[in-house]
Amino acid sequence: MMTEPIRFDIAEILRYLPHRYPFLLVDRVLEIHAGESITALKNVTYNEPFFPGHFPGRPVMPGVMIIEALAQTTGILAFTSSNVIPTEETRFYFVGIDKARFRKPVIPGDQLILKATVQRALKGIWKFETMAIVGDTEVAHAEMMVAPETGK
Repeated sequence: MMTEPIRFDIAEILRYLPHRYPFLLVDRVLEIHAGESITALKNVTYNEPFFPGHFPGRPVMPGVMIIEALAQTTGILAFTSSNVIPTEETRFYFVGIDKARFRKPVIPGDQLILKATVQRALKGIWKFETMAIVGDTEVAHAEMMVAPETGK
């Protein structure tokens, strides 16, 4: 039996991610299938704080920011799949990346579609296959791992 996908607006995203401006990089969650996959959205605007310096006259979204947007997307999927609303004591951290590749620059006006699929979850550590897409073109992909905060 297939369940209806979950969708989040910005208010719900703020419940699941500790990030705030200027570092919140997920604008909307288009669909989540808990334990399986997520598709989210980042509207890339000229007003992003990194564009004046990257690069003057030819603004390009830094690859590390695309990776961060994908990592935030995996965090939302990990929390919803674990049925946990994050608190100060419950956070997932980005702990690993493999096979990261960048295919095409992302520029102001692009709509970045962020996708993540669960590869495995073991002892709270989640591994994902991720992809960022503009239009019909893959602009970046990577394998990522997130893990819960342990001890203080």
